[in-house]
Amino acid sequence: MDGFSDLRFFSLLVRHGSLAETAQQIGVTPPAVSKRLAGIERRLGVRLLQRTTRRIGLTPEGETYLVEGARVLEELEALEHTVAGSGAAPQGLLRVCASLGFGRKQLAPALSAFARRFPGVEVQLHLTDRTVDPVEQGFDLQLRFGELPDSRLTARLLARNRRVLCAAPAYLRRAGEPASPRELARHACLFIRESDETFGTWRLSAGGRTDSVKVRGPLASNDGECVLQWALDGHGILMRSLWEAAPLLRAGRLTPVLADWSLPPADIHAVFPTRSQLSAKTRALVDFLTERFEKHRADASGAW
Repeated sequence: MDGFSDLRFFSLLVRHGSLAETAQQIGVTPPAVSKRLAGIERRLGVRLLQRTTRRIGLTPEGETYLVEGARVLEELEALEHTVAGSGAAPQGLLRVCASLGFGRKQLAPALSAFARRFPGVEVQLHLTDRTVDPVEQGFDLQLRFGELPDSRLTARLLARNRRVLCAAPAYLRRAGEPASPRELARHACLFIRESDETFGTWRLSAGGRTDSVKVRGPLASNDGECVLQWALDGHGILMRSLWEAAPLLRAGRLTPVLADWSLPPADIHAVFPTRSQLSAKTRALVDFLTERFEKHRADASGAW
């Protein structure tokens, strides 16, 4: 096997973390994967992985081969893109990552339309409630809410997205409606555990003033749909992105709370590894999503 092919194989093996999963991914048997790895190590004259019955780990030489190999593969991809021209037809595997709720309701339908327009691209969508490093975990594109990524990543704004406080009318009739952020402390508040938030603290701003309020409540989850259902059942006040709350607010199933106050925005970005040249397949998807969510960038209110 040539060196570039070996680099791609080794990167895939480390990403999946096991011989069996790698074999399943590329359609061969685990012994075939083990044999190929042994061949690479024999050719290089070093051991790249420490293997046990449960997991694999990188040796120092393996870490160098992985990190420097990723740089070489990026440069090769950029070179091929330059030679082929920017008009190259998008094709190949595209790995995409997003949050659970937005991924199901907004991104999956978009990818369905994308697949019809670009049949040469194979899309794998990974949905998770955990923090993902797209560089280390090998994703071509990630949809991220809130703060912009680190310097290894490039971001393109897809949609403005406000967050709002809301509650079921039945809860507000029973508990009353808070007149200021400070009054939230005496209310039942429902939480979504997210890595970029200080759990139990809500920050609201109005007229140049910002209040940070410690709130508490009976229910919390890492899944937004669970917490949204609890709010609809009348258990308390919820902070939710407008893309999900808007239909329920319009239908009157939820009522805005402290509507004159604003919360930190959760704007939606397409995030991808910083490279001198973006692959045709990734560029095609970023451009497609930018076009699809255009109306949500133009509306300064962040309405959905």
